[in-house]
Amino acid sequence: MKKLVLSLTMLPMLALGQTLEECQQAAEKNYPLIRQYGLIEKTTQLTVANIQKGWLPQVSASAQATYQSDVTAWPDEMKTMMSGMGIDMKGLKKDQYRVGIDVQQTIYDGGVIGSQKRIAREQGKVEIAQNEVNIYNVRKRVNEMYFGLLLIDEQIKLNNDLQTLLAGNERKLESMTKRGTAAESDLQNVKAERLNAAQKATELASQKQMLQRMLSTFCGIEINKIQKPQMKVDGNSLKTENRRPELKALDARIGMLNAQEKALNAALMPKVGVFAQGFYGYPGLNMFEDMMRHRWSLNGIIGARVTWNIGALYTRKNDKTKLQLQRDMTENSREVFLFNNHMEQIQQHENIERYQNLMAHDGEIISLRQAVRKAAESKLAHGIIDVNDLVREINQENAACVQQSVHEIEMLKEIYDNKYTTNN
Repeated sequence: MKKLVLSLTMLPMLALGQTLEECQQAAEKNYPLIRQYGLIEKTTQLTVANIQKGWLPQVSASAQATYQSDVTAWPDEMKTMMSGMGIDMKGLKKDQYRVGIDVQQTIYDGGVIGSQKRIAREQGKVEIAQNEVNIYNVRKRVNEMYFGLLLIDEQIKLNNDLQTLLAGNERKLESMTKRGTAAESDLQNVKAERLNAAQKATELASQKQMLQRMLSTFCGIEINKIQKPQMKVDGNSLKTENRRPELKALDARIGMLNAQEKALNAALMPKVGVFAQGFYGYPGLNMFEDMMRHRWSLNGIIGARVTWNIGALYTRKNDKTKLQLQRDMTENSREVFLFNNHMEQIQQHENIERYQNLMAHDGEIISLRQAVRKAAESKLAHGIIDVNDLVREINQENAACVQQSVHEIEMLKEIYDNKYTTNN
């Protein structure tokens, strides 16, 4: 269903062919990791909701049976005196039983629950940012397939031109052979070159079909035609702001560390709460009564409690130092990423400039090769050169055209790889 909706939204693009940006957007929507966003959001919501329940009364039930080596008892003198008065002082039994419920309600927690919720939300941001990094990497894979497909398209066009050129010369040689001005071997030589070009066309068509299927599967839409991007060389792109999602992921990591540091402060605060305990068993709270009568009773206690655990002070300094070290490591990771990213940009700019310089002479080389080839055709017609010289000139002209296409496509790829490097 998702692929059907995606394909319907892409219908206007099919007539003209997909652009690189459209393929990247389709691939990101089609990539399975896109579902992680909803899963991470729901997980974070559930985690925060569970932490929030810390404000609800905490109820626990318990049951116990014990046998003691000794119990609280009346002094012998008092027992003797009571016996003289006809009162039987049984004392407590050594086997004791209790079934009860304990209820505790937090009134003030020093900010512990709030800090836990902040940490959970920041952790969710870290996971979302990392997921953005993984999905952003999809663009690189689309670039590789897209420009590979563009290069094959150009090679197919040039191969068709080569076959047309060879077929034209083949027809001329057929006529010359019939007139006896050319040898049969010359005709066979050109025909063999044309068949080689036809074989190459079959190979290129197979490669194109493979790349089309891969790109279509990756994007989740049928791709039969693509558009060549316009060349736009930005000489100032080294000075542009870097918007890579990896930097956002590092910022999210810093945010989580800050939230964890605030949690250290909350751990030092006192806690205030109320509690209630109730149990049914023997002995109860009225111990004197239970000494005289061995029977189970209902008992209850309610109260307020203030606790202040200063144990967090023992590790506070080390905990803060650890968090600072993690910040330093995160910032170091940022510096390493920016350094490597800058080096990659420099390399890409050098490659773009190199291709620009190469392309400046491609057109002239093709014109010269074309002139030489036409001259070779004329010389062959007048019997000045043999067919091998003509085939060589045809192949060199074709190689010059292929070289121009390679330079252009590789330059386009470097430009868009540079856009990927900076996310601009």
